[in-house]
Amino acid sequence: MAFAAPWPGGAVKILPGFPDPATKAKFRWWWPHGLVDPAEIVREVDQIADAGFGGVEIQDVHHSVRADLDAAVHGWGTEPWRKAVEAALRRAKIRGLAVDLAIGPSWPAAVPTIDPDHPAAAKELVHTATPFTGSITAPEPGQIVRVVTPGVLDPASVQDVAAGDITVPDGDWLLLTYREQGSGQQPEGGPHTVPASYVVDHFSAAGTRAILDCWDDLVLTRTIRRLLREVPGDLFEDSLEIETGHTPWTPGLLAEFRRRMGYDLRPYLPIVLQNKGKYLYAYDSETSRHVRDDLNQVLSDLYHEHHLIPLRDFAHRLGRTLRAQPYGLPTDAIRSATLLDVAEGESLGFKNLDDFRVLASARDMAGTALLSCEAAAYANGAYSTTWNKVVQTMASVFAGGVNQAVLHGFAYREVPGAAWPGFAAFSPYNGTGIGYAEAWGPRQPTWGHVPDVARWFARTQLVLRTGRHRADLAYFRQKGFAATGLGAPWQTNDGIPIGWTHGFVDEASLSLPAAVVRDGRLAPRGPGYKALVLDGDAINGKEHTLSVRSARKLLAMARAGLATVVIGDWSDVHPTGLALPGETAALRALMTALLAEERVRVVTEPAGIPAALADLGVQRDVTYERSSLMTVHRTDGDTDYYYLANARHAENRVINPIDQDVWLTARSPRSVPVRLDAWTGEVVALSDFTRSDSRVRVRVTLAPGQSMLIALTPGNHRAMPPRLMLDAAPLTSWTLEVDDWQPSGVATHQLALTELLPWSQLPGLADVSGVGRYRTTIEAPPGQGALLDLGRVVDTCRVRVNGRLLPPVDVLKPVADLGPWLRAGTNTIEVEVATTLLNRLRTTSPAVFGIANRQAYGLLGPVQLRWYR
Repeated sequence: MAFAAPWPGGAVKILPGFPDPATKAKFRWWWPHGLVDPAEIVREVDQIADAGFGGVEIQDVHHSVRADLDAAVHGWGTEPWRKAVEAALRRAKIRGLAVDLAIGPSWPAAVPTIDPDHPAAAKELVHTATPFTGSITAPEPGQIVRVVTPGVLDPASVQDVAAGDITVPDGDWLLLTYREQGSGQQPEGGPHTVPASYVVDHFSAAGTRAILDCWDDLVLTRTIRRLLREVPGDLFEDSLEIETGHTPWTPGLLAEFRRRMGYDLRPYLPIVLQNKGKYLYAYDSETSRHVRDDLNQVLSDLYHEHHLIPLRDFAHRLGRTLRAQPYGLPTDAIRSATLLDVAEGESLGFKNLDDFRVLASARDMAGTALLSCEAAAYANGAYSTTWNKVVQTMASVFAGGVNQAVLHGFAYREVPGAAWPGFAAFSPYNGTGIGYAEAWGPRQPTWGHVPDVARWFARTQLVLRTGRHRADLAYFRQKGFAATGLGAPWQTNDGIPIGWTHGFVDEASLSLPAAVVRDGRLAPRGPGYKALVLDGDAINGKEHTLSVRSARKLLAMARAGLATVVIGDWSDVHPTGLALPGETAALRALMTALLAEERVRVVTEPAGIPAALADLGVQRDVTYERSSLMTVHRTDGDTDYYYLANARHAENRVINPIDQDVWLTARSPRSVPVRLDAWTGEVVALSDFTRSDSRVRVRVTLAPGQSMLIALTPGNHRAMPPRLMLDAAPLTSWTLEVDDWQPSGVATHQLALTELLPWSQLPGLADVSGVGRYRTTIEAPPGQGALLDLGRVVDTCRVRVNGRLLPPVDVLKPVADLGPWLRAGTNTIEVEVATTLLNRLRTTSPAVFGIANRQAYGLLGPVQLRWYR
């Protein structure tokens, strides 16, 4: 058995900053708006920096506390809030932290300078629908339309009518009237300001102008302006959770629709009407889908032109970059992500890893560096979230293309009336529920161990930002929506499990300068896709739909040599939206030409993709026997970096440990594998590998959710030879000293153990949370080392030998190498274990946490010493 561990001559010089990189994770930092003490703000910046994190995102979020906060005095944008922001920026400048500011209080984007009737406020189209037969008196201008069956209307019968008496032929009819009004939506979890804040119109220039004016008036003091240029960071906008009881709207939409789509929307107004996000009426299903698609495209364009781009330019003028979550509405999130400095997804709201890959692919085509993630939020996870769970979650999320984690979150210390252990943004949730995870910080017993986890994040993110991302296949999307859960079925079920990697492109990303084909690769200076897969519209039941512009681009790429696989019979192809005269014929001619190209293959079902790729000579960069392994490949010069994770495509999937050979493609025929240990910072050449032409075989052993980093780099690095392993010896006798965290302080418990059990099964520890120290002694023969395999630990741990702290251990597979620190004879081993706060909160706040089951804390084992020479 081979081990990547330090030995004379074993260390490799690659990524010099890897042991202590600057690519650190961030925290969302929740404030009870401006009811904070600048001195405490300074302390908390220090706590975050000391724990190894690289930035904070200041958020005015406090669902757990509302009535006790005086928004008029301390609300978002008030002087106390501004003074606190100044304090955060000043201290962050000293400590080298980035500071991100949300564009308004909570979410969606809202300002206190408008009311629902203001031209800049979010709008909706309100309608009335009056059934009638024979005749009716219209109280105001509107439309009439005949009802074919409930919910289905006759498009030929639609008429604009004036106020007055109306007579119609036999049948059931509707009189529809329309009125544009403000939606009155306020940001989540208010009140945040006095006067109240209202959500802005995200589709109009007036809405964005209101944000910028509000910042000029309420936020940007001379000091804050100066500090924003001196301290790096983002301007941040959360997801587009625009809520209307009626049809989302914006002033001038009818004129914009006609200008952009070439036809009048008025005859189709009945089929775009909504009630709480649900369409109410339809014509035939095809017409209804296509008109709605056109309307969504217009709204998407307006969102980009009037909101994202001006907001990005404003951020740049402040010395900021713009980071946003560009989803929540049926808009083109791929194009959004190409416009943003940093696009962001979320581990809670995204349904699977393809939701991240949609945004990661846009990042790669646009040539930007980061895909961010609102990371590790869990419903009902407050004070029970383990770092084990966080690392498992993020190991999978990183496999989806993310390379920046913004952890959810760090809570300001306290507010009046908050129960022990202090203010938490989401707990208790709306007064009663356990709420969302997590309120990290010194209130958590694990905080003393968090620097170990923080360095795992930083080192992993460094590798995932080095060079450029490469992928095998590009899946074409007719719609660039995100957060849909709709991925690439063959790729997810059969391609990824054997090593294929993929991304997504749409019309917007194929219009970018990077979208050229050279040497058979799409975007050779970006993701370098080897083949493109065209399937029906995943959003609309695999309908064979395509825009003329997209068809021209696909044909041009195929003629330039890009391997293309088309799924199904596309003889019925039609435009994505409502077809204009001549469009269908032009599109079908382009499709015929595409299918005739030499580098195009047609398969009847997705299962035919692998045979088509083989026929086209397309091979994957990574090969392995079917498993739950996922990979990310990046290249930098003649070095290849691989991130390998035993990952979940979706949260509810069960995965097993893996132990298998993996073949990795190398850019240099002289490359050898080097292990970069994200937990310890060690960079060590591997001995157990085989090289065959451009490929290198390595052995990969990963627990569920665990990840590893491999570099293939040219050289003749000396690797540590295999160790001779001896028999394993169990360790069952320990003394245990527990620091019991309580509202009144810390109590101490001491026990002698002859077997390892959860604290909940030990005398006096059933409801204890805190930090425990397990101690035992071992006798070490001369010239022998040992691996200490801890088995299962809940939650974090650190290991000491003879009082000396050892390098961090992987929380998912806690094994410590004792060899360099053992001495012949008697040695003392200490394992320090830290827990969540849940078990204690079940007793101190039973109304909120009493419904939760106790967690099984402690060193649970089995613990074994595995001796080696």
